[in-house]
Amino acid sequence: MVNGELTTVALCWRVERRDGVAVGLTGHDRDLLVDGLVHRAAPGMTPSGIARSGVLEPGAEADTMDVAGALSSAAIGERDLLSGRWDGARVRVFAVDWTDPRAPLTLGEGVIGAVELGEDAFTAELRGASAAFDRPVVEETSPECRATLGDRRCRVAMAARRRFARVTACEGAVVTLDLAAAGAGDLYAGGLLRWFGGANSGLESAVAASEPGAAGRTRVTLARAPMLAVVPGVLVELSEGCDRSLATCATRFGNAVNFRGEPYLPGIDLLTRYPGA
Repeated sequence: MVNGELTTVALCWRVERRDGVAVGLTGHDRDLLVDGLVHRAAPGMTPSGIARSGVLEPGAEADTMDVAGALSSAAIGERDLLSGRWDGARVRVFAVDWTDPRAPLTLGEGVIGAVELGEDAFTAELRGASAAFDRPVVEETSPECRATLGDRRCRVAMAARRRFARVTACEGAVVTLDLAAAGAGDLYAGGLLRWFGGANSGLESAVAASEPGAAGRTRVTLARAPMLAVVPGVLVELSEGCDRSLATCATRFGNAVNFRGEPYLPGIDLLTRYPGA
């Protein structure tokens, strides 16, 4: 590959989205079949220098790396990047001998982090395993619950708290659903709306507020308007939310035993109080 009179090295990218879609790209001038996946020729894709720390071992992941490319591939488009379809996608960058691409040499692996868009190109940051060291070692205390409703720490059963509905209207961030109110109060604030049809299929939207509408409808206000157009009749799944307070956890969910917050912990202002105050 590099020891001959002419090098026959080609750079390749294998990108696997969280929804299972896998895309192969290569900087070579023709398509390459590597590990059963056709890597389409994309000469506009160029990687930055790969920064590693320590000894280069097989399977070691790059600490940092950027990949730049033109927004010309049918597989990776501007709309999908903006809508978040590629957020958290797993990326593997490797080199192959394009005359015999059966033994790829991995250069780095990571997940897609920040994405910057230009007029006709994009730059994606790849985060390796060492990015985990940037996270806090322990959780900070907080009066609100730090668990997510329905996760393994919260343990609230969500099967009966998710409902399918059809969109009847969408104006900006306000979506009207053919769903009758399931109870009193703002049940869906802090929850999720998952799109199962239309241009936004596969995406999730955070719910900021909800209220009963006319004729047995439910009006949901999203934290951000849908990135792509919404047409009536689209199927969605609406999940209840939680305001993360102990009162809601105890009264609405009966789950105070699993509350992951410290509502009665004195704050730092305790140190500044006068004696006897």
